[in-house]
Amino acid sequence: MILSDFHMHTKYCDGRNTVEEMVKAAVGKGMTALGFSGHSYAPYDMDCCMSPEGTAQYREDVEKYKELCDGIIKIYCGIEQDIYAPAPDAQYDYVIGSVHYIGGPDGLLPVDYKPEILKQLADEQFGGDIYTLCGAYFEAVSEVVERTGCDIIGHFDLVSKFNEGDRLFDSSNARYVKAWQAAADKLLKTGKLFEINTGAMSRGYRTSPYPSDDMIRYIAERGGRFVLSSDAHRADGIMYDFASQEKRLPGMGISLVDFSEVLAGKAL
Repeated sequence: MILSDFHMHTKYCDGRNTVEEMVKAAVGKGMTALGFSGHSYAPYDMDCCMSPEGTAQYREDVEKYKELCDGIIKIYCGIEQDIYAPAPDAQYDYVIGSVHYIGGPDGLLPVDYKPEILKQLADEQFGGDIYTLCGAYFEAVSEVVERTGCDIIGHFDLVSKFNEGDRLFDSSNARYVKAWQAAADKLLKTGKLFEINTGAMSRGYRTSPYPSDDMIRYIAERGGRFVLSSDAHRADGIMYDFASQEKRLPGMGISLVDFSEVLAGKAL
């Protein structure tokens, strides 16, 4: 049983709880390792990211709890680095590489803000063709390792956040499938870990994790490896649905990597 979680956010960015509150919740769950991954400073996304000053405070806070919790739970200081964000000016224990925005004719555009915004972006910036928008998204995702140097590829199909039941687009559309497969093929060559992210489930947007099961199978069949992540923005979201995922994924032929062992040098 995996008792660690490495994708979570605090009040330093768009989370709801403090570092201390997240640590206390993790200890209460009997966890062995906890990794913080605040949103990297991104001047185009100030509502969600850490400020430069906040980033420094975040690092100090996490480092404090590393010492306070020595022998109780392992604490790691990571960052979720957006592909378009400035490179971090400090070293982190690990990096999650993510794409939250895509480049359009009028600049960077958010893909995970609101469903009506996503549709509006498709209508106004991509000629009403949401598959062109999705293609632009996956093209950016294909570069996430190269551009962020990440250890973990974050929510591979974030563009589908609001697409439960194919409400916005047909996920079996040939153009959509071709776009995500091309991105997966490029990322697989890097050997980096893909996350299976339950964050949209805990927040009520999806009933299944990122990536979709079709994507998980495709990636796994080609040698891709996965870690479980909750993308928790609240203390009660830590390790959300991990037990259920650990039961169902082996039935799909998926074995999960314990990222705490990777960080400890015990797994590659």
